[in-house]
Amino acid sequence: MNLVICLLATRNYLTAEQVRRAVPGYEADDGTDRAKEAFKRMFERDKAELREIGVPLQTGRRSAFDDEDGYRIARDAYELPPISLAADEAAAVGLAARLWHSAALGGAAEGALQKLRAAGVSLDEHAAVPLEPRLDSGEPAFGACFAAAAERRELHFDYRRPDGSDPTQRRIHPWGVVARRGRWYVAGYDLARKGPRAFRLSRFAGRPKAVGPAGAFERPEDLDLVAMVASVAPVAPVTARIRVRPGAAEGLRRAGNATAHDPDLIEVRHSDLQALADRVTSFGVDAFVEEPPALREAVVRRLRRLAAMTDAPAENGTSSELERA
Repeated sequence: MNLVICLLATRNYLTAEQVRRAVPGYEADDGTDRAKEAFKRMFERDKAELREIGVPLQTGRRSAFDDEDGYRIARDAYELPPISLAADEAAAVGLAARLWHSAALGGAAEGALQKLRAAGVSLDEHAAVPLEPRLDSGEPAFGACFAAAAERRELHFDYRRPDGSDPTQRRIHPWGVVARRGRWYVAGYDLARKGPRAFRLSRFAGRPKAVGPAGAFERPEDLDLVAMVASVAPVAPVTARIRVRPGAAEGLRRAGNATAHDPDLIEVRHSDLQALADRVTSFGVDAFVEEPPALREAVVRRLRRLAAMTDAPAENGTSSELERA
């Protein structure tokens, strides 16, 4: 890397001796034949490696009076070519960045983004797109499920049914994690029920745990995770009544309808209690669930978890208000 930086920074050809003095890492010249031979071997090896990976290393002389070849890297040949992304492509890259930042794979995503930025590509990391995965504190199960599927390890977790009943323990061989219609699922073989199943991550209670050795199972050869998740039977929606603070919680107001005699009492139809609880929780003290009780209890659980994560009392008494809600 030091050699590449050095040869990119010069417009003239640098001789081997100039490179030796300028680039850290080469053995200093102590006047012995051994040191000269060691540098020659290292420099030849480095030049061959740069050419092998595609770095356009040029050899030439600054003038006809020079008696020794020099080296440089042509910047126009080394730099990335122009990259053009359409608006939807840039939005997709930004969406992927938010996903990977939230999972345990941020390093690779950030490296890719840095390369695109270095090429002068404008990335819209906050563009509004039709589908957005939610991988925040409400879905802590993503990383563990993804890792267990990648390593083919058995996965244990507690799972809530859509009706909000008490969680039950599940044991599966996870085949993969897939998104459908804005929801994230882990699909695999249910060891207790002896068949394929798909589980929505927003319904996990607590953190899943991978157990046993890696490579414990094989995935079916004809596996179609998208079709498997699509076959999950929809749940009949129910109506929730949520009281919102006047002038606040615009997102909830748009998601439902105000009651006839109270503009701040919103009725929202939903088929996923846990997902709606996540959404209501995000509005903090601006939203209070009146019914159903299962939804109210789910929101209270989240608020208590958030309050426990706060090291110091929030300003203006917000933490105590959350707990009271």
